[in-house]
Amino acid sequence: MLSDAATETTANTMTAAATTPARDDLRGVPMGPLAMQRVDLPGGHHLAYHRDGDTGTPVLLIMGYCVPGRAWRFQWPALAAAHQVALFDNRGTGGSGAPAGRWQMADLANDAIALMDHLGWERAHVVGVSMGGMIAQHVGLRARDRVRSISLVATQAGGIRAMLPGAAGLKRFAMANLGTRSERGRHLASLLFPDAFIDEVGRPWLQRVLMDDFGDPIPARSRRQQLAAIAGHRTAERLHELAGLPCLIVRPGADLLIHPSQSDRLARLLPHADVLRLDNAGHGVIRQEAAALNAALLRHFAQSDELRSP
Repeated sequence: MLSDAATETTANTMTAAATTPARDDLRGVPMGPLAMQRVDLPGGHHLAYHRDGDTGTPVLLIMGYCVPGRAWRFQWPALAAAHQVALFDNRGTGGSGAPAGRWQMADLANDAIALMDHLGWERAHVVGVSMGGMIAQHVGLRARDRVRSISLVATQAGGIRAMLPGAAGLKRFAMANLGTRSERGRHLASLLFPDAFIDEVGRPWLQRVLMDDFGDPIPARSRRQQLAAIAGHRTAERLHELAGLPCLIVRPGADLLIHPSQSDRLARLLPHADVLRLDNAGHGVIRQEAAALNAALLRHFAQSDELRSP
């Protein structure tokens, strides 16, 4: 079993209960800017990154579309208590550079691997959410020997059907990118979270969190470049190459942006993977179910490290 909140339903599928209504685990997380360092990469651009934790095996956190790495705020403090942890701004986001030209997912994966090189990490647990989960797949396929385990959160294996959300998600995605700042924040909350969760935590607090995560201006060119990388993402025919690599798939059951069936598809393509089902969670699962997710990740890392220990 993954944690006290999880119950095993099959050999490799767990369903976690929702967090208690008090949500003290969320409200205690600090907001605001995060001190970032800079590394210059081959090719003339740079990444902004943050590192924490002095002991344990390394963990690399990869964020999603046009969101700065600090949005992992609900994960990295808990993970850094037992591991060395690094998060970073993907190219075109936050404090990282934005090279000219068309980007492919392999380029973003190479950025992540280059950061591992800079940190002196021979291998790391790689965790990605949404677009970050796509990048993580490419990291595993390009440099499997550098990956201790892989965790794929609210993500997909590529293709047009996988890329396009349903009608409700598409409408809310469009509205979240239009209008005033407050209007965008309101629609973004409805895109990422079920109404019950919004009512539970209160819209004002949630708006503050989302504006801290999504409030940075992202140049239109960088948005297009990241979208182009997502559009070109295709791993379904190659994921069999990750057979035997410890893998955790996190399936938010109320995701409007990437349909839960895409997690099911990943599970079919990676039949050895563990699947954590969070049936009431939306695409903002790293915030909504932080406690359950963090417990699952820590258990997954420990089990993977045991497998690799001499």
